Amino acid sequence: MTSGNLLTDNPELYEARFPDPERLAGRWAEDCLRRYGSAPHVLDLGCGTGRDAAHLHAMGRSVVGADLSEAMLTYACDRHPGPRYVRADLRDFSPDVLGTPDTPGASGVFDAVVCLDSALLYCHTNDDLDGFLASCRRSLVPGGLLVAEMRNGAYFLGRDDLLNTPRYNSLTWQGVSYRSATTLRIDRTAQLLRRGRVWTADDGSAPVEQHSAWRLLLPQELRHFLTAHGFTVLELHDGPGPRTEPPWQEGDLPGTAADADRLHVVARLAD
Repeated sequence: MTSGNLLTDNPELYEARFPDPERLAGRWAEDCLRRYGSAPHVLDLGCGTGRDAAHLHAMGRSVVGADLSEAMLTYACDRHPGPRYVRADLRDFSPDVLGTPDTPGASGVFDAVVCLDSALLYCHTNDDLDGFLASCRRSLVPGGLLVAEMRNGAYFLGRDDLLNTPRYNSLTWQGVSYRSATTLRIDRTAQLLRRGRVWTADDGSAPVEQHSAWRLLLPQELRHFLTAHGFTVLELHDGPGPRTEPPWQEGDLPGTAADADRLHVVARLAD
């Protein structure tokens, strides 16, 4: 068995496994930005394949997409052009390197930072979270927005329906049938949700095993970190959102609970 990340190494397979033909994530983010009157310069952190960054660009925004994966960035440039794509670590990134499409190299010029699909939860430690929020603060104009969507740590308080039992998924890509077995478990000491996934294919290749983890953040814990870094929380709720059930639809207003599997936050940096 080999070890690697089959999805991030093959962005086209990633989009086949996690399709978003209606661009729900990008549309939800755009709805949040419009609701709070954000100006056009947007940084999409953990942009992945570039789908959401490209949607925001299509809405007339000036977008920079940032990710650590060179494979994802190459794919985004080719398949989802429009934004400027750069390599950056969301745990500690330099605004001077990012800039915006029309003012590269400038700092403090983004009107909003968007961080979707639990990308923020790759900040595994308090130092990582402080680095992320400090970098956001340096990159945003006064009054700028942070829009994030992620798994909700509170969901796993007393619940185990998503844990310790493999979940299977199958798809066919480029004529090859793939099957994945994904198991989630909680590492309580590290406060992480650990994910193990084994891929098998019918082309005779060896199985691929990958491991990743997300920080389990509780809603009030997240609120505390944001407040400590000078943000005012405008929304903090479990849905509706792009990955909730039922999913967000145009015109839906943010909820008030924070109990379900996903967590959505909109915060404004102090003027």
